[in-house]
Amino acid sequence: MKVFLGGTCNGSKWRDELIKMLEIDYFYPVVENWTKNNKPKEIQQRRDCDYCLYVITPKMTGVYSIAEVVDDSNKRPEKTMFCYLNDDENKSFDEHQKKSLHSVSEMVSDNGAKVFDGLDNIAAFLNSRK
Repeated sequence: MKVFLGGTCNGSKWRDELIKMLEIDYFYPVVENWTKNNKPKEIQQRRDCDYCLYVITPKMTGVYSIAEVVDDSNKRPEKTMFCYLNDDENKSFDEHQKKSLHSVSEMVSDNGAKVFDGLDNIAAFLNSRK
């Protein structure tokens, strides 16, 4: 059992927090200097992992992870997981952002993917699948 840990980078520690709770293998896609040469491996891992998790936090600056989770929820809903965390260190989503992320959650769920409200629930789900 293996999970792809997609989503917010930019110094966010959500992956480190989740990894401490996991009893399964994972792919950590964050590299120090991401180049286009990293993309094929990341795409392959998204295909090969049993689950693809996307966690969005207020440290997000780009929107590609949102596109990835919507794409995966359409193409591979049975293995797609989504969560957004309202706070990340000293950053928080504003009300408009929360409303948009709630709509993304509904879209992803309507596509048949799993939506979670926290890292503890994600770990419990994944660990129950090992």
